[in-house]
Amino acid sequence: MDLAIIEALKNSIEKGKKSVLCTVIDEQGSTPRSVGAKMLVWEDGSIVGTIGGGILEHHVIQEALKMIRDGKSTALYSEEFMATEASDPKAACGGKAIIFLELIGKKKELIIFGAGHVGKAVARLGSFLNYAVTVWDERKEFANQENIPWARTIACPLDEAFEKHLTFHDLTHIVVVTRGHSLDTEVVQMLDGKKTAYVGVIGSKRKVAVMKENLSKMGTSQELIDSIFAPIGLPIKAETPEEIAVSIMAEIIAVDNGANVRALRQPLEV
Repeated sequence: MDLAIIEALKNSIEKGKKSVLCTVIDEQGSTPRSVGAKMLVWEDGSIVGTIGGGILEHHVIQEALKMIRDGKSTALYSEEFMATEASDPKAACGGKAIIFLELIGKKKELIIFGAGHVGKAVARLGSFLNYAVTVWDERKEFANQENIPWARTIACPLDEAFEKHLTFHDLTHIVVVTRGHSLDTEVVQMLDGKKTAYVGVIGSKRKVAVMKENLSKMGTSQELIDSIFAPIGLPIKAETPEEIAVSIMAEIIAVDNGANVRALRQPLEV
């Protein structure tokens, strides 16, 4: 691999800068670059390395930028080009190339506050769905690798978790399912001013209304209060922790994909 790309990848990972590594994984006929050629695309559209230039490279850069915007972790891009169709000699090779694109740096992250039955089920499903999962609980007997092997676990006081162990960005999804509503409220208050993609809190409509009222009295920003998904999860009449986890992750996926979440959250008709 080109040394410049290696250094750029190191920079992307260490500093959490989003980029997409594009690799030619298959070629048929005459193509601009051979299998193994790589290019790194930064969030601003600049690149390190090349997969041959021309129309193909331009299209791959656009696909990479779309991945960064959508937070999609991987993608395959395939393009055929004919000499009779292209004015650019690098694209006029008359072949087909398949490019594998992988998001580097920031990854969709799921931070779960509460390592009880629901938190554990959400962690397992979130890991399966390729989120980077972290589970916090102040109780070490719950938040540990033996109990939740699919996630990074943190067992410490809440303020210490925020100060030393947690980071937040525009791909961070928050699920609040702690042992009690007073602790839920404390968690949400500490999220004020943090950058997140989603904040969901478990609880009945009445308890959620009380929590929001208390948050308002505590000086929590109205922007955060209005952004909370609560009661958390899509209304699929979920009962077991596993069913509740499905409803929560379905809602998070809907938010990530730009679906009409307001319509999806309407109660099911009996």
